[in-house]
Amino acid sequence: MMKTSIKVLAFAGMLATALPAFSQHEHHAEPAKDTTKQERSHENTGHEMHNMKEGHDMSKHMTHNFSLSLPMTRNGSGTGWQPDATPMYAYMKHGGKWNYMLHGSLFLRYTGQNFNNKGKKGQDSKVSLPNWVMGMAQRQVGKNGLLTFRAMVSLDRLTDGGAGYPLLFQSGETWKGEALIDRQHPHDLISELAVGYTQRVNDKIDVTLYAGYPGEPALGPTAFMHRMSAFNNPDAVLGHHWQDATHITFGVVTAGVRYGKFKLEGSSFTGREPDENRFNFDKPRFDSYSYRLLFNPSKNWAIQASRGFIKSPEAGHAGQNVNRTTASVQHSGKLSGENRWVASSIVWGYNDSQGHSEHSFLAESNLQLNKWAIYGRYEFVQKSDHELGILWYDKVEKEKFPISLSSVGVSREVASFGNTIVQAGAQIGFYSIDKLLHGIYGKSPVSGQVYLRVTPGRMRM
Repeated sequence: MMKTSIKVLAFAGMLATALPAFSQHEHHAEPAKDTTKQERSHENTGHEMHNMKEGHDMSKHMTHNFSLSLPMTRNGSGTGWQPDATPMYAYMKHGGKWNYMLHGSLFLRYTGQNFNNKGKKGQDSKVSLPNWVMGMAQRQVGKNGLLTFRAMVSLDRLTDGGAGYPLLFQSGETWKGEALIDRQHPHDLISELAVGYTQRVNDKIDVTLYAGYPGEPALGPTAFMHRMSAFNNPDAVLGHHWQDATHITFGVVTAGVRYGKFKLEGSSFTGREPDENRFNFDKPRFDSYSYRLLFNPSKNWAIQASRGFIKSPEAGHAGQNVNRTTASVQHSGKLSGENRWVASSIVWGYNDSQGHSEHSFLAESNLQLNKWAIYGRYEFVQKSDHELGILWYDKVEKEKFPISLSSVGVSREVASFGNTIVQAGAQIGFYSIDKLLHGIYGKSPVSGQVYLRVTPGRMRM
C-alpha cells in the first residue's frame, strides 16, 4: 500500500503541479476578475475566428490537429472527429510559432466486481488507478501547411500491475501467457507517438498524412477514454475489442482527404495488439488495413462508419484474423449556464472471425451541471465461450453468450487549484446474463466503485 501511495502522489503531482504551467486559460469555475480584460478577450476571439475563415496566419492560435480550417474542439483520438461543440478540459500554451496542449486523467478508486455472488467467477476487488496523459504540439508551415506531434503515456502497468484492474466480463490480451478474463488490461507506457502533416488546398479541402509508432488507425469511434460522453466513467467498455481496441497500434500510416463536412481515410497498420511488455516498442508489421468515412453535419454531431481487416490481433489466438465493422454517432451540446453541457454516444461494433461472429452495442451519456455530473452507460456484447474462459465448466454447451450491463454514476467537483480540478464519484452497474452462466457467475451480478479523480479544468473557448 505504501508503494501504491507513492505512485499515486507522483502521478498526481505530475498532473496537478507541473502541468498547470501550460495553462493560459482560467479554470471554468473561477469568476472573471477583470471585466474589461474579458471583453477585450471576446473581441480578440472574434478577430481570430475571422482570421481563421480568411486563411490568415494561424501560428499563434491552435486549430484542429489535422486542419487549419477546423476548430480544435473537433479533435478526437487518432485522426478521428468529435462534435465541434465538445467541451475541452486541458492545459494550453502558446510559444513562438508553436502551440501546445496537454490533457489527461487520473482515477484513484476502489472497485468491487460481482460482489453480490460470493465465491463465483469474476468476484474481485482492488484499489485501482486508471490513468493517462496526452500532449500535442503544432505549428503552421507556410500559409497552408500544418505540422502536428502527439504523444500519450500511461502508468497503468506500474499502478495496476500486469493483469490490469478487475472488470466483470471484460476480455482481451494476455498476462503471463494466459488470457485476461474479467479484467481490463493495462495500457502501454507509450500509447501514442505520432506525427501528422496536413496541406490545406482551400477552406473545404485538406489532405493529411499521419504516422504513429504507436498510433491509431482509421477504425472505430473516438476511443473511450477520450469521449466526453464517458468523461466521468473510470471503466473501459465491455465492447472495447469490438469497437476501439486499435487505439494503440505499433505501426500505422493513415492518409485522409477532407471535403467540407466529410473526410475519407485509409490506414495500413499492425494487426497484433500490444504484447505483455508494456514498456517496449512492438515489432511493426503493417499487415492489416482499414478505411473510415467521417461526417460532421453540424457543430453538435459527429458520425463515422469504418471497416478493418485485422491480422491475428490476439496473441492467444495466433492465426485467427478479424474483420471488424463499426459505426457511431456522437452528440455534444451546451446547456444554459456556466459549465453545463451534455455529451452522448451510440456505438456499434461487429467482429467476424473465421466461422464465428459477435455484435456489440453501446449507449452512453454524461450530463454536466457545473460541479455535479450524472452519467450512465448501457452495453450489450456477445462473447464466446473462449472469450469467457468457460470451456472447462460442466453443463455449458453454448458458443456465444449475450451479456448486458447498465451502469449509472454521479460525480462532484470537490476542489480546484490553478486550472486543475479534483472530483469525487460513485458508480454502480447491473448485469443481465444468459441463464446458462448463472451457475458460474451467479444471478444478476452487481459491480460498483467509488473514486477520486484529478483532471485539467475546462478551457474557456
